[in-house]
Amino acid sequence: MKKVFVLCLFVLLVASCAAPARRETAPHSNQTPESCVQMQDAAFHSSALDREMKYRVLLPCLYQTGGGRFPVLYLLHGLYGDYLNWTTRTNLERYAQKYELIVVMPDAGDSWYTNSATQPKDKFEDYIAKDLVAEIDGKFRTLRDRHSRAIAGLSMGGYGALKIALRHRGDYAFAGSLSGGLDAPQDLGDRRQEFRDQLLKVFGPPGSRVRADNNVFSLLRSAGAKDLPYFYLACGSGDDFLPVNRDFAAHLASQGVPYEFHETAGGHAWDYWDRALQDLLRAAAGVLSKP
Repeated sequence: MKKVFVLCLFVLLVASCAAPARRETAPHSNQTPESCVQMQDAAFHSSALDREMKYRVLLPCLYQTGGGRFPVLYLLHGLYGDYLNWTTRTNLERYAQKYELIVVMPDAGDSWYTNSATQPKDKFEDYIAKDLVAEIDGKFRTLRDRHSRAIAGLSMGGYGALKIALRHRGDYAFAGSLSGGLDAPQDLGDRRQEFRDQLLKVFGPPGSRVRADNNVFSLLRSAGAKDLPYFYLACGSGDDFLPVNRDFAAHLASQGVPYEFHETAGGHAWDYWDRALQDLLRAAAGVLSKP
């Protein structure tokens, strides 16, 4: 009997060693083989920049099966990033399946989405707010009015989204920022020396007209509540940009502008942005008009 028990135990040990190891699925895997969202890459000639610019588009699941038109969300990347980041560093493609939204992700280099003070050909605000919108409205079945148009971004893109929405009032129903560098034209270059040279190139020296014209706090103070979008702000509790985001949310509250602000655990990193993106998409879809 003892020999039989030992033999059975041996067989079980061999079988367990031969079994393949279980593969763990990455919590933020970008592979979505079941996705019905269609991804397209394209380029067009921007008259504001006088060059070819790339962008990526996600078309909603119903885009291929029907003939209707859809709201658009312009999603802006951060500093040192590019137009691919949102789909390679987050689960955007999977999250977007829930919504009837066209999502557009343009390339903008390290421009801070601003018409440069020192480089006359670098009119990056005009490229986004004018050329890109015209390109997307002309190429895809979009709903072409402010009530169906949103703009959002992370870090540099969060600043760019709020700034463009404030400077082009009446063009967007929703403006969102994740970890926005909202003090870029102010003292960000003094606080973060690694950004200083690029900020000087974009905004010019302290006291320049370009800095004043692109200050989101000044733009908000000079704007009436009419034609302002719904503002969505989120920032991680461990992010260096948290104080300036709190400050901007307080300014929105003091002026009676509709907004929401979310402060949750996280830093200035992709794991936070992947989580925060889900709530941003839900909020944008809830504000935008549908056919």
